[in-house]
Amino acid sequence: MARLGLILLAFFALCAPAAAVDRYVPMKGAPAPGPARYDRVFVQQLGPAGADSVLVLVPGTAGGAGSITPAARALVRRVPGMQVWIVDRREQAFEDTTVFEQRDPDAALDYYLGFKYRRVLGDDAKFVAGWGLRVQLADLRRVIRRAARGGRQVILGGHSAGASTAVAYAAWDFGGRAGWRDLHGLVLIDGGLLGSFQSADADRARRELREIRQGDVFFDLLGFGIPEIAQIFAQVGALYAYERPDAPSTLQGLPLLPEAFKPPFPVTNEALVGYAFDASTSPEALSLIHFRAGRLAESGDPRPWQDGELTPLRRFARAFAASRPDATEWYYPRRLLLDIDAASPLRMTAAARLLGLRLRHGREIDVPLYAYSTELTSGRVARGARRLARISPIDEPTVVDDRRASHLDPVAAAPRRNRFVRTATPFLRRIARAAAPIR
Repeated sequence: MARLGLILLAFFALCAPAAAVDRYVPMKGAPAPGPARYDRVFVQQLGPAGADSVLVLVPGTAGGAGSITPAARALVRRVPGMQVWIVDRREQAFEDTTVFEQRDPDAALDYYLGFKYRRVLGDDAKFVAGWGLRVQLADLRRVIRRAARGGRQVILGGHSAGASTAVAYAAWDFGGRAGWRDLHGLVLIDGGLLGSFQSADADRARRELREIRQGDVFFDLLGFGIPEIAQIFAQVGALYAYERPDAPSTLQGLPLLPEAFKPPFPVTNEALVGYAFDASTSPEALSLIHFRAGRLAESGDPRPWQDGELTPLRRFARAFAASRPDATEWYYPRRLLLDIDAASPLRMTAAARLLGLRLRHGREIDVPLYAYSTELTSGRVARGARRLARISPIDEPTVVDDRRASHLDPVAAAPRRNRFVRTATPFLRRIARAAAPIR
């Protein structure tokens, strides 16, 4: 009888699901300008504990790990033996998210849009002028080496400017070693270099470097002179949309809210977020924050939102209302944006030399490549990926040019409608199978 019990115990142990990892942890970063307490990054880790491969993802401009988390959860469910690590940059340490973590939208409105939170001003953080690609890639290399422990294969990717960062890492010279040699694949989600986005020449580099060094160190999406305000609006709005979706919009009557985000009639909390972010109603100049979710209802007082496209609004609101990780980065360095644009040609141009970039191995990159392109760049991301394959030993890249999706859809859309998740899954499975030992 005892022997039967041991057999049954062993059987159930073998049949039990593998332990899962779901945590947000700090990791030591590289030494960089500024106080040493900022020499750390923060990593969202998802997937099976015994993974043989790790997909490391980098968020885009002003994006946090939470913006990629929905797609990451879909991928770890579909790719056996793979974890996903999403890297929040060191700037996340500047954010005062204490009240957001309480999950009370009224308290968040009072604290953040009442400007009671702890702000970081450029004049008080001039050291951020040195937080460009060199610092980000040094931080990222520490994460990649941590992910590779135990012989795990590492695939590097990102969304938007995070995808550009991944290509820059592959081409970077780390003391004589090419970055791509640390990797087993690249996954570019609506971003990359070689013309995917704008470039920066030496004249722009000199001009912006002067401004940055004088204290204008943070990217300001809305041009309000408060770099973090767009990201705060997004999280407060998402918190109302998630916690009180059908209530009349609290933010609609707020004088601070830009008029372009205000529908001409009363709407619900959920509908206001849809109106502000959906590609059909959001300002064209803000295409970096667009998705395709649905439309405002034809009637109602207040009018609700009607889903029906790629990204369900509640799914989006849940991601953008979250903290640890949150979906935005309040204080994105202008120097990082400048460096990424200067890296676009993927070679040592005058601007690259001026900025101290080390893009010496672009033509040597020899790892499997996947790239997904949306309507944002009218095919430039896809063309940039194919060009990268032409100038390097990359063989038969997987390139998906999906003009039906907007920029946030590949990271936020429902899995069954998410063409990025569907097409990246077989690519990642091939690498994960190659990493898995014979048991």
